[in-house]
Amino acid sequence: MSLLHSTSLLTRASSSGVEAFRQVLKLPAVGMATPALSRRLSSPASSVWDGSMSQEEFMERDMCVLVDERDRVVGSASKYDAHRVSSSQPCGRLHRAFSVFLFDAQNRLLLQQRAAGKKTFANVWTNTCCSHPLHGMEPPEVDGPEDTASGSVPGTKRAIARKLEHELGMSRSLVPPARLHYLARLHYGAPDKGAVWGEHEMDYILVGKLPELSIGSLRPNAEEVSAVRFVTQAELREMMSPASGLLWSPWFQIIAQRLLAGWWDNLDAVVAGEERWKDLDTIHRLG
Repeated sequence: MSLLHSTSLLTRASSSGVEAFRQVLKLPAVGMATPALSRRLSSPASSVWDGSMSQEEFMERDMCVLVDERDRVVGSASKYDAHRVSSSQPCGRLHRAFSVFLFDAQNRLLLQQRAAGKKTFANVWTNTCCSHPLHGMEPPEVDGPEDTASGSVPGTKRAIARKLEHELGMSRSLVPPARLHYLARLHYGAPDKGAVWGEHEMDYILVGKLPELSIGSLRPNAEEVSAVRFVTQAELREMMSPASGLLWSPWFQIIAQRLLAGWWDNLDAVVAGEERWKDLDTIHRLG
């Protein structure tokens, strides 16, 4: 059965009744999705990284980049080992991640709801795409100090292109590296309540504005994403209201509360590369 590509209403019960959120592309259950969808990777790295793996296989085989609190690479670990909490690592092991925020021609932000089958933070709403650069990829996804200092972060941008294609079915031609703007790094930790997993990340934040971006340009992978939606700032505030009953990723809540509004209000200046919106030297300690 093909994926559902129609606009529907997402409803949630709240204390004030039922909240309706429009312009949501909802996906069928994972078992109803076409298996071919997750095999659409076409990059040279596809011989190393297999997008058709199960969630369990991703946890075992994806190798996260371990760093210290100054973002210096100290090794690698499977996604399983990097995210599993313990008495000595209550949020998991510190590793690199990225959070990308993509906007359309109307300056609306593309959100996704993580699939129910995700091992960490299932069913939560979050920014366009959040994942990890991986150790051992070719071309490489591990940025060096000179890459972060210059803001070029080519490895992180390769990882973003890989995951946008894998999770949202976005053509790589739609997201050339020059359209992704690296703005800041966040160090945060957050256990997944009631689970054995957590997030302890050195999170690279990138923003892009893509005039061609639309619901029609997306082919979401139901094993990764259960819904997508474009929102204005006012719509996002409504969605994030406690009355909505929606769940949100901890990293997105931190960014939305502390940083996002300034970037969004000045989006054209941000994507024009104005230096005042970049903070390449600071590691923000949040969460």
